[in-house]
Amino acid sequence: MSHRTEHGITVAAPARVVYDLIADVGQWPRIFPPTVHVDHVQRDGPEERIRIWATANGAPKAWTSRRHLDPTGLQVTFRQEISQAPVAAMGGAWILDPVSATRTEVRLLHDFDAVGDDPESVSLILRAIDHNSGAELAALRSAAEQREGDQDLLLTFDDSVIVDGAAKDVYEFLYAAQQWPSRLPHVAKVSLQEDTPNLQVLDMDTRNPQGQVHTTSSVRVCFPADRIVYKQLRMPPLLTVHTGRWTIRDDGGRTVVTSTHTVVIEPEAIAAVLGGSATVTQARTAIRQALGGNSLATLRHAKAYAEGH
Repeated sequence: MSHRTEHGITVAAPARVVYDLIADVGQWPRIFPPTVHVDHVQRDGPEERIRIWATANGAPKAWTSRRHLDPTGLQVTFRQEISQAPVAAMGGAWILDPVSATRTEVRLLHDFDAVGDDPESVSLILRAIDHNSGAELAALRSAAEQREGDQDLLLTFDDSVIVDGAAKDVYEFLYAAQQWPSRLPHVAKVSLQEDTPNLQVLDMDTRNPQGQVHTTSSVRVCFPADRIVYKQLRMPPLLTVHTGRWTIRDDGGRTVVTSTHTVVIEPEAIAAVLGGSATVTQARTAIRQALGGNSLATLRHAKAYAEGH
């Protein structure tokens, strides 16, 4: 038996602005809270296949979907190729209705089948759709309506080191995060769960130079010996979004490993965290130093580990 849902929201932005955010899946981890990572598998004009990693009812999931992009009709339809239990099949559509030049009605439709049409599974899927749809629509509205000046709240940066060692050893160091408390001085405690191969939930206590400890929780998608991408679900109060990746590349017998961070700053937390007179510019500097410092420390220990093998 097929089940159908519909969720909607009004966005104070032009329809094309909203459509472009939906169409550009590369922005989804930054915009949509449930989305951890998206890869393009195939593109052919308006047709595409994408691989999505996201959370549903708090648990990480992965699936491949086909999408049809219709910029003229302001619609994007989607259908999962192979669903994860308890979902047997799922599809839907984003439908945009321009109310005016600066106002858009957005509808998000889903249809799904549950494995065995089990009532408990149907209820579980409905809860996940309700939660994720509400979060995605609210985040879409926020992203579409954000003012140009808010771009100062977005920060992306990276750091790299060159390793005279094998890429596989660098990857092993970064992948085996359960070993970090004994390998990294700034990591106080780690809990790592990997129920699905190469899909990890990482809870970590990190100690700053002043001795303060803060706890983060991340979902990590691991691509053996190549890269690890992640999204923090629980992060420091100064951030509303934090995504990142470790990229490992062979370079003629040496290995180049890069840490990339993308964050969105929470402006209302700046005064509480950095002091009443602190500015966005100062927040950007503090975040760059804190995250970059930890990443560089991790990179240098990964370098020492790989060069010792």
